[in-house]
Amino acid sequence: MINFQFVRTSVIKTALSLIGKDPKATFIAGGTNLVDLMKRGVTAPEKLIDINHLPLKQIELKNNVLHIGALVSNSALAENTLVKEKFPLLMLALQAGASAQLRNVATVGGNMMQRTRCGYFYDTTMPCNKRQPGSGCGAIGGYNRMHAIFGTSESCIAVHPSDMCVGLVALDAQVVLASSKGERKINFIDFHRLVGTTPEKDNNLQKGELIVRLEIPVNNLNKNFHYLKVRDRSSYAFALVSVAAALEMKNNIITNVRLAMGGVAHKPWRLKLVEEFLKGKPATTTTFEEAAKLAMKDARGFGENDFKLKLAPNTLIEALTIAKSKA
Repeated sequence: MINFQFVRTSVIKTALSLIGKDPKATFIAGGTNLVDLMKRGVTAPEKLIDINHLPLKQIELKNNVLHIGALVSNSALAENTLVKEKFPLLMLALQAGASAQLRNVATVGGNMMQRTRCGYFYDTTMPCNKRQPGSGCGAIGGYNRMHAIFGTSESCIAVHPSDMCVGLVALDAQVVLASSKGERKINFIDFHRLVGTTPEKDNNLQKGELIVRLEIPVNNLNKNFHYLKVRDRSSYAFALVSVAAALEMKNNIITNVRLAMGGVAHKPWRLKLVEEFLKGKPATTTTFEEAAKLAMKDARGFGENDFKLKLAPNTLIEALTIAKSKA
């Protein structure tokens, strides 16, 4: 690791001033991903700005919208009474991520900012357009078992690693960002990016901005829901495929539905076309199978991850079946 400066502040305005003055500075909170990247030589910030003491740890309900501070830990969020009662899908997604020890340290904002776990990205001796634009993508034609089947390009086929973010995109969350110019709000689905021709850009956070909170509108999707994560082992493993599913039903007819997938794209993959297909349909196995076929319309495998072309629709069907069956 290179030498770097370390500063700490408890004032949001000061944090924004510090990051705005230094293009080679970065924020650090839990550091569960950033420190790994620094150790591997993937990133080398010259200044770390410790934001752990900023007043961004609130979890509160305002006007039927849940406000979640960016420094809330993943474990605190999963264990919060409001989350358990009103957004249990998010609770399940959080509990599926990493290990209990990491969830105690990892923050909401940090979880959103974490980078892909692609082996070519982490290995500085290998080509990676995300780490070094123009160097090529080692995963295309290489070891790509964990890689994307949706939204890929010739530049990159990496996946976003978060479970929490899959739950948040399904719940129509919004992100509030602060800068020296004030605050702006964007839909969570628009925060992360597909690779396109700029795989080095993971998200639409602008230089000098800080994630300050999430906002999730209260809904009626807290009865029939499930987060299903398929992985190589039952703990501390990233998703091969995951599905966040939530249903509203009346007389077994689907009146509202939210679906998102993880482990399949460079960003949490919302299935809006499938949601529209399911509305007004009976919650039956046949309906779920038809929905799964529609979900896979634009999927593409790259060799070693071809099994996801079968695993993904099966996971979607099972997640919907389990969600339907809950009392």
